[in-house]
Amino acid sequence: MTLGDAKGELAAIAAAFALPGPILDLERLGNGNVNDSYLVVCDGDPLQRFVLQRLNRTVFAQPELVMANMMAIAAHVEARLTQGCALLAERRWEHPRLLLSRAEGRPWVERDGGFWRLISFIESSRSFDVVASAEQAREVGFGLGVFHHLISDLPLAGLADTLEGFHVTPRYLQHYDAVLARAPAPAGNGVLLCLAFVEQRRAFASVLEAARENGQLRLRPIHGDPKINNVMMEACSGRACALVDLDTVKPGLIHYDIGDCLRSCCNPLGEETGDLEAVHFDIALCREVLSGYLAAASGFLTAADYDHLYGAMRLISFELGLRFFTDHLAGNVYFKTDRPGHNLQRALVQFRLTESIEAQETQIRDLIAELRADLAAAS
Repeated sequence: MTLGDAKGELAAIAAAFALPGPILDLERLGNGNVNDSYLVVCDGDPLQRFVLQRLNRTVFAQPELVMANMMAIAAHVEARLTQGCALLAERRWEHPRLLLSRAEGRPWVERDGGFWRLISFIESSRSFDVVASAEQAREVGFGLGVFHHLISDLPLAGLADTLEGFHVTPRYLQHYDAVLARAPAPAGNGVLLCLAFVEQRRAFASVLEAARENGQLRLRPIHGDPKINNVMMEACSGRACALVDLDTVKPGLIHYDIGDCLRSCCNPLGEETGDLEAVHFDIALCREVLSGYLAAASGFLTAADYDHLYGAMRLISFELGLRFFTDHLAGNVYFKTDRPGHNLQRALVQFRLTESIEAQETQIRDLIAELRADLAAAS
């Protein structure tokens, strides 16, 4: 069914929410790997726009818990913003609002097996798939730091673990082993390269979880997916003004967020590139992202947090590559694909990025130490 054919049905679903006016238009939005998203335009002065999303119930088996987390974090952030935040004294910051359904008064609607929600659109903003400048990289880092700052005192008891095992790399490795055991015999250079790459790094997969288990790192509220295109930039100023795509908010290690943000921002070619030889981790962009992040978040980081930043960068690119490769072996059941071998190509990009991070370990560790020292001197 084309979007044109489905527009009437989608408009009826959107109209089940407490919209401020009649629907004028509806169009497909973004290129997310998991959920289906549509932009809904409502009549009014000015026009108001919202994001209609169908949650992937294969990925989110308990979508009601996802929504409960989103409601909890929205209430907490709004309270923090109302109290005032020194980091945002001269900045705009918005948190996406959930609209309630007209009939049930809850933030979702179920139709024909689909689980739908409607979220406010962050106006006068845009997102990017790759970093365009050092200034933008710093803003992405600052945006994640602001988000972590605003949720840092949210009690974990108020958040459900909606994706058990999400960003727990040893669990992904276990799943990979199970998929590999029942997959057809491996064939092709790309597959063989990935198999060897994973085998060489098995022992490293538990680096963050081991630190959590021995008390060096602790669970905190995290975003779960803070890649560059989930940080909204204000159109007029280029400043970070919101984090979106909050499905994966849950208790976790903030290192998974920091590592994912750096993985996303410091690969100038992006995760969809086909030019494997040119894939590299840009340490200059890393400096900017980390500088922005620490400017907002250094107040709650411990010495152990700093000690594990390099490991987080290396681990998350490896983890995502492992997830892409596992999905390729499983028949592409998690990530959306648009061609044969798409997830294999994505895996190879992430593994190449991991190699680039490993090759620059000394420089990255020196950079972290330098930024930490600068913050200490300034305080």
